[in-house]
Amino acid sequence: MSHSVDLPVIETVHLSGGAKARIRRVAPERPWLWLAQGWRDFLAAPAFGLIYGGLFALAGAVIALFVWWLGYFWTVLPIAAGFILVAPVLAVGLYDTSRRLMRGETVAPGDAFHSWSPYLARLAPMGLVLTLFLLAWIRFAQIIFALFFSANPPRPEPLYVVDVFLSASSIPFLAVGIVVGGVLAAFVFAISVVSIPAMVDRDINVVSAIGLSLQVVRRNFWTLALWAWLIALLAGAGLACGFVGLAVTLPILGHATWHAYSDLVEWED
Repeated sequence: MSHSVDLPVIETVHLSGGAKARIRRVAPERPWLWLAQGWRDFLAAPAFGLIYGGLFALAGAVIALFVWWLGYFWTVLPIAAGFILVAPVLAVGLYDTSRRLMRGETVAPGDAFHSWSPYLARLAPMGLVLTLFLLAWIRFAQIIFALFFSANPPRPEPLYVVDVFLSASSIPFLAVGIVVGGVLAAFVFAISVVSIPAMVDRDINVVSAIGLSLQVVRRNFWTLALWAWLIALLAGAGLACGFVGLAVTLPILGHATWHAYSDLVEWED
């Protein structure tokens, strides 16, 4: 794996199995380069990216429509926002693809259906952790909804959306939801920003990977704060398009995340 020589090593972390990872400090504007590299990888294998992103976009849309059809209208927005919490582990195939492209290997469109499979057992614990965060967010969303609307339930469709999201009383409801969801999303970002790519790249356990990710965030806080904001912006744009935009934004962010990891972490073999 290649690394830029202008990125200084500031700390060496000892991980499971005797592995040693060097944490690099990167410039605050580096996330823009990661996005450019993610776009480059997307263009290098566009069919793979569109199929991979399209599958998850379709799954998200089907789930949202299903809960809407059941009458749980208020859960659509929390579920859409919760997608961001589990997206890091869903993008495993994109990390693997960027790694293969860095090595000069070719990527076929059909790889989208099985590129994640070699890492399934290794990443299962991390998938469980992120799923627990997703369930916690859904539970918090239920509590917040009950606090604001149990005494005055919103009217049935088509006025439901107006009462919940567009009325004056919805402002504190949305504000509290954004704060609570933001805190959960920030913590998930901190534990996953390099941990999942690291587990794709190396055979380390989930505890070591999370610890490494937290150290990387601590050493590059403001740079990764910008990166988290860019991820939220692009993921939100994809969700706002009825999940369709995720077919493009998810592959770009997945590829870019691999390049972020490649800049931030170097392994001592």
